[in-house]
Formats: sequence, C-alpha cells, structure tokens
Amino acid sequence: MMDRMICPVRPGVVCGAKLFPGSRSATVTWSVRAIMASIGLFGGSFDPVHLGHLLLAESCLEAVGLDAVWWVPAATPPHKIDRHRASAPHRVEMLHLATAGHPRFRVEECELRRGGVSYTVDTLRELTAREPDHQWYLLMGADTLADLPTWREPATICRLATPVVVTRAGEPPVDFGRLQGIVAPERIEACRRLVVTMPAIGLSSTDLRQRVAAGRSIRYRTPRAVEAYIKTQGLYRT
Repeated sequence: MMDRMICPVRPGVVCGAKLFPGSRSATVTWSVRAIMASIGLFGGSFDPVHLGHLLLAESCLEAVGLDAVWWVPAATPPHKIDRHRASAPHRVEMLHLATAGHPRFRVEECELRRGGVSYTVDTLRELTAREPDHQWYLLMGADTLADLPTWREPATICRLATPVVVTRAGEPPVDFGRLQGIVAPERIEACRRLVVTMPAIGLSSTDLRQRVAAGRSIRYRTPRAVEAYIKTQGLYRT
C-alpha cells in the first residue's frame, strides 16, 4: 500500500511510503521521491519582518491552496541597493523567529548564498533546476505587479512562476494591463483568478525601524520573539 507521508529523511518533503504488515506493527520503507508541491515564493528585504508579512503569507497559503510558502530574503534587491539597515544574518534570524512553529513556512536562503544583486529570474531558474517537479507561485502586492515589466526578464519570470497578487480590503481592482504583450493572455487570466484579498494593515518595515530609532514601541507590529531580538541585538537604534 502506498501512502503520502512526511519524510523524516528530508523534512518538509512529502514522500511515498510503502507499508508492509509485520507480526505486530507495520514496517515503513521510505522511498525518497518528492511529490509535486505548490510553493509560494515570498521575496523581500524583511528588514525587519512584521505581522503584515505574516498575514500576507498565510492569506495566500489558504486562498490559493499552496502546500508551503518559502520566504526568500534578498541579498541586495535591485531597487534597494545599499539600503539595508540590518545584516543578512540578522534578517535571516528574525525570519526564523517569526516563522518558527509554522509547518508550512520555510526560509530559503538561496539569494543570500548567491550574493550580489538578487534578481527574481535567477532565483526561479535556480529553484526550478533544483526542484523541477514543484509548481511555483510568486507572491506580490499590486504595486509590485505594476513594476514587474521593468524587472529583468519579466516574461521568463511569468513562465517559471505564476504571479499571485495580493490586495488590501478597499483597494481598487488589480490592473493586469501592464502584463499585456509580455505574458500570454491565458496566463493573465490565470493570474486574475488567483488574486488574494487580505485585511488592510498599515504596517511597514520602514515604520518599525523609525519607531525603534525613536525609542517607541513595536509591540503587536512584529512577533514578540522578533521584537526581543531587535532589542537584545541593538538593531535600528540609529
């Protein structure tokens, strides 16, 4: 009998398991073969991560029916060169603290290992080569979608991953017109069907950094563990 189970050899990977009845209990023989999974990629600086990020990821996980969300901290985003306030190790540690305990969240450090300017198309090529059986979704806000045509190889990005656009309650409908001429019409229609609406939360990493620098509270704006880490490490004080 074949069943789908979480593999202990590769945590987070669903594998096929053959169960052979024994005299008292079943013997499990693991076949380490990844089953195709739907993975949402959530990239950004996360400097620092806040509750708005977490709500966006959870909203997409539920609305799209994703198997997991992989958080992808950038080494150097093309639009934020030399603007990081916290080092990569600090940003990664805060992500691990924020996502700890969620079985379907994972921190993927491929862009940090690669170094340099982090281009989404390079990340998608790397992940597709590593996990060819997975189906990739790119989580983004409506403002990011508007900028997508200016990214490196936007057509390739939309071929390797399906954009999932997140809007806040009360915002106008998403304009997919910017993708015309770059993405096939049927691909645009698929994106329209995947629009996710989340509650409007006025949080930003910039605001959190400014509050810390001014000696103000960031409680209930980021997970308690992240708040404590920022304090003990002395981050964002200047």
